[in-house]
Amino acid sequence: MKVLLINGSPNIHGCTYTALEEVAKTLEEEQIETEIFHIGNKPIRGCMDCGVCYQFPGRCAYGDDTVNEAIDLAEKADGLIFGAPVHYASASGAMTSFLDRFFYCGQGFPYKPGAAVVSLRRAGSTASLDQLNKYFTISSMPVVSSQYWNMVHGNTPEEVKQDIEGMQIIRTLGRNMAWLLKCIEAGKNTGIPLPKKEERIFTNFIR
Repeated sequence: MKVLLINGSPNIHGCTYTALEEVAKTLEEEQIETEIFHIGNKPIRGCMDCGVCYQFPGRCAYGDDTVNEAIDLAEKADGLIFGAPVHYASASGAMTSFLDRFFYCGQGFPYKPGAAVVSLRRAGSTASLDQLNKYFTISSMPVVSSQYWNMVHGNTPEEVKQDIEGMQIIRTLGRNMAWLLKCIEAGKNTGIPLPKKEERIFTNFIR
């Protein structure tokens, strides 16, 4: 089993990475393979609703950034964890643009457990977590939680490590993710089928 952790910070080894690395270490202790993927620090386009991904599922028309590469990795992973820094009380603009296209083009990742982690200096944590969790809850993804909200505080990686409660929360998240993945695997081995899927219904409220 494998978990893909996506670092949505422009800093490859900054505060967000420090939190994701702690999750990854915990998952590895639980015999879960991990990979940390950095979205990069170059501009990431927002979704233009061009519709090309409906013709070629899993492919975004814009191939000049890291979105398609991440979709390929996510398709092979069993669980997904997204880390983002908090900018102006919400997830960073680059991560928001990335996730809009990642989930839209990737058609979501149904039944793969997902979790979000945010790093910040002071405020905006729960608003950012709410924003990120919405990607999972629109995609039939089980949301993995911890003993508190998945956040770490600090302005540098060294300060993040001093947030001993935050780091414990992150480790608990890793163990909870590992437990759920093992439960899902056990269910597969005993023949428990995936939930029945109905044909999608869209209601237009403008009559």
